[in-house]
Amino acid sequence: MLTTLRILNLSLLVLFPIAWFAPLLRAALLPVFGMDEISVMSGLQSLWGSDVFLALIVTTFAIFAPYLKTILLALVHFDLLKAKVLPVLGYLGKLAMADIFLIALYVVVVKGAGRVTVEGGWGLYLFTGCVLASLMISTLSAKTRPS
Repeated sequence: MLTTLRILNLSLLVLFPIAWFAPLLRAALLPVFGMDEISVMSGLQSLWGSDVFLALIVTTFAIFAPYLKTILLALVHFDLLKAKVLPVLGYLGKLAMADIFLIALYVVVVKGAGRVTVEGGWGLYLFTGCVLASLMISTLSAKTRPS
């Protein structure tokens, strides 16, 4: 079981960056003119240009928190960090939820909401899957390892 959790967790180190650049949404003023793809990174670029404080918060919770949690969990899996930190990683995982990023993204989308068409992209599913997998891996790790 631990080997499976290790492999799944290490795969997140590759999948999270892919999800950050993958299209979360496709949006257009009118679908006739073509759709612009919005990814985590392109959304963050827009935020850094318009609201630095919100961009800092979103960057922390959508990028740094989940990746840091994944790295720390890998250290626990390979006995390079004590299992006593697992409860802390659980809290970090809750902070890493994509809710804050998605809310900020919706704020950006709603600002131009008059005749906007929005469609979900494959990156939305990948990013959501990564966050949920990270939560599942940390929960199972806490159950399989004594603290």
